[in-house]
Formats: sequence, C-alpha cells, structure tokens
Amino acid sequence: MWNKSDNISIIDEGLTVDGTVSVKGKLVIKGTVKGSLVGETVIVAEGGVVCADTKVASITMGGKFEGGLSASNELIILSTGSCSGKIVCKNLVVEAGGILNGEVNCISKQEPTK
Repeated sequence: MWNKSDNISIIDEGLTVDGTVSVKGKLVIKGTVKGSLVGETVIVAEGGVVCADTKVASITMGGKFEGGLSASNELIILSTGSCSGKIVCKNLVVEAGGILNGEVNCISKQEPTK
C-alpha cells in the first residue's frame, strides 16, 4: 500500500526552481531552489544549492544553503555541505569538514504559544 508520507520528489541537477516550493514527504535537491521552500524532510545532495527562506521538519545538507532556515526537528550538515544564514533548529549535527556560518539558535522544545 502506498503511504503519502513516503512520497519522494526530486529536483534533479540542471533544474532550477525559482519561486515557492511546498512538498510533502521527502524532497531530494540535486539542482537549485531559489525563493521559499516548505517541507517535511529535505535532502540537499552534493552539488545541490538552496538560496531560499526554508521551513522544514528536517534537513540534511550535502550541498550549499544560503538564507533563513527553520528546522523544527534537525539540521544535519554533512562533510560536503555548507550552510549560511539565520538558522533555527532543534537538533544540530555538523560532520567534520561541514561548514556552518551564520546566526544559529538551537531550541530545546517548542515554546508554548500565548
């Protein structure tokens, strides 16, 4: 049986998306995304580029990211990845060789709304 949360979308190399990308399930980015990105699980492959305001549950960075990033669960920067900008995340992992430049706020839990 096909589960909607198992959806996998791919922005392949050579493809540039300029605008708003909103995705359910997993998104693998091998190309370029500019503008805004909203999703659940995003994987930026080596060679992939994201220059966008991004709001996701979890993101793994093997390529390059610039912009504002909010990850409600985790940000993983692989040894081939670089991430710069204003970053808010719950869990942060940076592998040896990974690059992190910017303003980073790690939240321990969701603040109750007033």
